[in-house]
Amino acid sequence: MTSAPGPVDQPQPASGVVHTVPADGTAGGYGPGGSALGGYGPGGAGPEGWPTTPPGGYAAPEPDRLTRFVLRLYDRSPRWAVPLAAVGCVAIGMSYALLSNPTHADPDASPTCLLKLTTGLDCPGCGGTRALWYVLHADLPAAARHHFLFVFALPFLAYLFVAWAGNQAFGWRLPELRISSKVIGGFLGVWLAFSVLRNLPWAPFTSLYV
Repeated sequence: MTSAPGPVDQPQPASGVVHTVPADGTAGGYGPGGSALGGYGPGGAGPEGWPTTPPGGYAAPEPDRLTRFVLRLYDRSPRWAVPLAAVGCVAIGMSYALLSNPTHADPDASPTCLLKLTTGLDCPGCGGTRALWYVLHADLPAAARHHFLFVFALPFLAYLFVAWAGNQAFGWRLPELRISSKVIGGFLGVWLAFSVLRNLPWAPFTSLYV
């Protein structure tokens, strides 16, 4: 005859044990070998004697003042405020390109590319401002001559911006342009190769030098 197991004979929680709590709040849980574990505390939070979760759960940390201000400003702003701010940033960039006329600026004019100023090499973005200037003057061949990858990507970027801004401000549902991570990775790879080839001192790569 064997006696019923007492408290000392009860299996103890082991490392790697997965505890499960049925929907009715009764005790449950099984160890790695399939042995049942019982003795859960109130609400099934854990075996008796273990720390339990507070009834209301753990309180979320309070955001700082700046975060509260930004969230409050976002909640109170009209839906067209963010797209309007983005349009303003784009307009500032276009205005700078038009007013500065980078096609007639000296290579060391301020602001300038630090890499080109110190090494004489074209950085991955060199020629982008001049390409934008030519695009705004409807001279696409000259724009592509200075940075053809920028000219190639510009229609896609413009459509993505219009689709996002129209949806945010007016609820437009334009067809979504899906760009996979493979396409983005391929574009970045081509951009890297372009950045290297445009600095090679042999023809025909010298035609890419700006």
